[in-house]
Parts: sequence; structure tokens; C-alpha cells
Amino acid sequence: MEADLTWQEAKAHTQAMQREIAALIPEDAVLSIDQQQTGTLLSCNETQHHWAASTTVTVAEGTEIEPIVKTIEAHYRANGTEISVDRDEVDRNEDEIYRIQIDPPAPGESHLVSEGLSPNEIRIASGSACFTLPEGIYPGGDF
Repeated sequence: MEADLTWQEAKAHTQAMQREIAALIPEDAVLSIDQQQTGTLLSCNETQHHWAASTTVTVAEGTEIEPIVKTIEAHYRANGTEISVDRDEVDRNEDEIYRIQIDPPAPGESHLVSEGLSPNEIRIASGSACFTLPEGIYPGGDF
């Protein structure tokens, strides 16, 4: 963690990482990319927070999402990034979905990639590296 990391820098880095992940989805399958412009601050510990939001990639009907998520997993594993896999979450059809968590080395930073909340979506839910808010800044509301 950078001692002087601001929430704005943490947000910018996290959004850039979401765009990097989205760019790994085959271009011919992508219909739209919707990146949240505001997020919320969640606690890392008693004194630090991280910025959290998501990006949703809508893909063409019939696109197989699990192989895309596995390709993203392989890309980050090849770069030496820590990855964990989870099949416990159940989608709207009561099927297990393939979900990966990308854990860069910065404390608090993580990116979950899986089938989205609606059909034909890939969701990238992220949390930034931990940072300390300046004195007098309340962590509630949108950031």
C-alpha cells in the first residue's frame, strides 16, 4: 500500500483495471461496457477504506461466458497474479457459475469476474487498494 494513496488515485487505478479486464473479452462478442462512475467506500480496517464499484459487459446472445472467464483467469495466472476460483455462487437458473477473484499484491485490491446479474452479462466487481481518508472526510455517500 502506498502511504499517500488518495481515494481518487485508488478509484482511477481500479477503474483502469476493470477496463483492462474488459479488454480481454473478445471484441466481436461485446455489445456494451457499462462502468460505474461512482462507487462506495468500504472499510479495510479501523483506519483505512477501499473504493468499490463494478463494470458490466453485455455480450451477444449465445456467448459462452465461462470460457471467457477462464481465458481472463489464464491471462492473469500467466502474469503471476494470485487467482482464486469459486463455483459456490448460484445463478438465476440454480446453476453454479464460474467466478474468479484476481488479487493483485496491494492490500484490499481485488476484482471478481463472473457471469453477470442478467443473461449475457459479465460482471467485474472491484475493490481498490486500501487508503487513508483525509481528516474530516466522511466515508458515506458516493465517491
